Amino acid sequence: MLVGSEGTLGIITELTVRLYGIPETILAAVCPFKTLEGACNTVIQAIQLGLGIARVELLDEMQIHAINHHSKLSLEECPTLFLEFHGTKVAARDQVENFRALAEEEGAIQFDWAEREEERSKLWKARHEAYWAVRSTWPALDTLATDVCVPSSRMAECVLETKKDIEQIGLVAPIVGHVGDGNFHTSPVFDQNDPEQRKKVEGFLSRLADRAIAMEGTCTGEHGIGQGKVKYLEAEVGSGVNVMRQIKQALDPQNILNPGKIVP
Repeated sequence: MLVGSEGTLGIITELTVRLYGIPETILAAVCPFKTLEGACNTVIQAIQLGLGIARVELLDEMQIHAINHHSKLSLEECPTLFLEFHGTKVAARDQVENFRALAEEEGAIQFDWAEREEERSKLWKARHEAYWAVRSTWPALDTLATDVCVPSSRMAECVLETKKDIEQIGLVAPIVGHVGDGNFHTSPVFDQNDPEQRKKVEGFLSRLADRAIAMEGTCTGEHGIGQGKVKYLEAEVGSGVNVMRQIKQALDPQNILNPGKIVP
């Protein structure tokens, strides 16, 4: 309860970290697709089949463009999956081949994998700097980061509807996501001093949150409720907001712990 409360119920002063051994073999892969739908469907099928994917990230063509610009890479600018497979040498390569077969059926353009740590590090460094890649690619504009999360079975539907929304309103908003758990981020790029652009982005964010909630997901997967998304909380959890408020009042009657967040 404390971990999920975003600092509104108490302060964690001590915790225990569990360490896991480094796998015998780690293989990273890059898999570009003809369509965003094909990339999403491949991930869903891989999850349903129980393939042991350690990490899987989806980047749309706009995000790949930003990463190429920022990290000086030359990836094909189309919907792309970044993946990582762990295990024994035999098991990891079997996972790679099984995933390759699924991907090719869904329109994968190619499938490149790397075993050397330097190559893997370069790939994941580029992914971790996705937000800064957007900032540096459109430096004259403001960048707003947001996210939603839906059940894996609805992930493709949600991502595709979001992409269609972005294109219909003419917005620059790269998509990147931890699609293995249904979580994805968008980073709208706009001039916050322009009322029309601000209104366009606000409408997009509202539809994105409503879309995720309607698909039995959540209006935020990682970024937290904070102040920006508190207005969606009642639509998502209903009377649960009253329960949250009572817990907050019981543990923090003076409202000194992260005031104004989650429960106004």
